Amino acid sequence: MIICAGGNENFSFAKAIGIGLVESAFNLTKICLEYRPKKLIFIGTCGLYEKGEILQIYESSHAFNIEFSKLSNFYSPAKTEICLEKSAYKINSSNYICADKNAALKLANLGLDIENMEAFSVLSVAKNFNINAKCFLCATNFCDENAHEDFIKNHQKAKEKLTKLIKQKALI
Repeated sequence: MIICAGGNENFSFAKAIGIGLVESAFNLTKICLEYRPKKLIFIGTCGLYEKGEILQIYESSHAFNIEFSKLSNFYSPAKTEICLEKSAYKINSSNYICADKNAALKLANLGLDIENMEAFSVLSVAKNFNINAKCFLCATNFCDENAHEDFIKNHQKAKEKLTKLIKQKALI
């Protein structure tokens, strides 16, 4: 089953699960209970913390939920890492978009590569249902002061690249 966040990141061939950690976890749980998918493919966009290429697609099944507060001497007893399969790229999910280059560098120094708001909850729900899952995320921006403008500028092309990838892999 192919899933996406929805909102401005809708795809005709994917089920929308909602934006952010909570909405996506809740709605994906409902979907898994109803449809019992054997595999989940999550597609969407991402921001780059330090290095990488705009409009490159990053594949991963390894995500974290590290909030900026962790860099300010806060801690959480909640589980903050989910790994279904070792991956070359580590995704960070938060309910916020990083638009600060210094914060992005600090997150990169923790070993994180890219950010996407829903990946952590997607992989967490998949693990709880014992479902194989993978994320395919196309980079639209670096996490800096131009993050939103670059996202807007590159968003449509990123969606086109993701659609092409899904067709090439014969998933639709």
